[in-house]
Amino acid sequence: MCLIGVSTVWSQNLIRNPSFEAFVHCPEQLGNFSEDVESWSTPTKGSTDYFNGCSTAMGTPENFNGSQPADFGVGYAGLYLYAPDDYREYIQTALSQPLVKGKKYSISFYVSLAERSDFAIKEFGLLFASNELDFSIRKELSKMHLYKATDNEYHYMEIGYPNFIKDTKDWILIQSQFVAKGTERFFIFGNFKNNKRTRLFKTKRNAKQGAYYYIDMVLLESAEPTDFAEKPRSIDSALEEGNMVLDKNHVFKSVFFEFDRSDILAEAKAEIQHVYRVLKKDSTLTIEIKGHTDSVGADDYNLALSKSRAKAVADYLTVLGLPKKRILWEGHGGSQPITSNASEDGRKQNRRVEFVISKTITKSN
Repeated sequence: MCLIGVSTVWSQNLIRNPSFEAFVHCPEQLGNFSEDVESWSTPTKGSTDYFNGCSTAMGTPENFNGSQPADFGVGYAGLYLYAPDDYREYIQTALSQPLVKGKKYSISFYVSLAERSDFAIKEFGLLFASNELDFSIRKELSKMHLYKATDNEYHYMEIGYPNFIKDTKDWILIQSQFVAKGTERFFIFGNFKNNKRTRLFKTKRNAKQGAYYYIDMVLLESAEPTDFAEKPRSIDSALEEGNMVLDKNHVFKSVFFEFDRSDILAEAKAEIQHVYRVLKKDSTLTIEIKGHTDSVGADDYNLALSKSRAKAVADYLTVLGLPKKRILWEGHGGSQPITSNASEDGRKQNRRVEFVISKTITKSN
């Protein structure tokens, strides 16, 4: 039983190294973000920090400002968005490609307030620039500084939140959409307001220090879907009848994965066992397993993760008793989505495993 449907392609993340997993150096000291993190830099002399599980001095989850487990791998950035004397820290990266004028984009990231922060803030500043920024200052990047560079073009926005981001335990998703001007080539994150203009919430009675935030998984992608050619996709109610269309693509209905994981969930094992029973009945059948991810993360990392997911299913079939010679597996990363990556539900559906069952080709004498 097959369903013909029009699927939607969503663009890949335009932020390189979005969860700060790739590094030039495993961090060993404070304020070394520009030197340590691949594809990122700081636009001022503010000493932004980099934390990674590879380090004992700048590791995760424990660090100098508290404890914060990494939700997306083992790395994240840390920076002061508010501090005495208008001190500020920022992060900056070149987009993988310029934004298209008039096109709608979605931007999202996760933040968590460090436990030792004295304040929380309500808005986060996002700045897109046509040229890379490099200012010898430690204070806020104000309009006065920005427009001294007359050859640069800017697109500034703020993302607010209903309440002050004062959660020191969980990662909070911040997201918005905007229409590009067509000049956006670099992305800068931080607080572009001075202390007087920053909306604050005091977290401690005798608060005198700053608001220090961790940031992770920065996602920038097109919010405008484009249709691609119709493609048949098997609906696996056929499995319930014990029937199997050979040489057709089937999608496991229950074999989905948590973000950034390749562990088989308990509810998925029953469906894999059902497929195993079909294969067990006919020793001439072989199975090809295909792993997929959502679009969040670097392409190389997603490819490796999709292979791990396909292998996890293959290994479980082997445990059930299917000979390895009857199993092939491969990964496709996030290159073949079946639905939008713009929502968590869509990304969950794209973190899937597909399979094709075929007859063994035997050679005649």
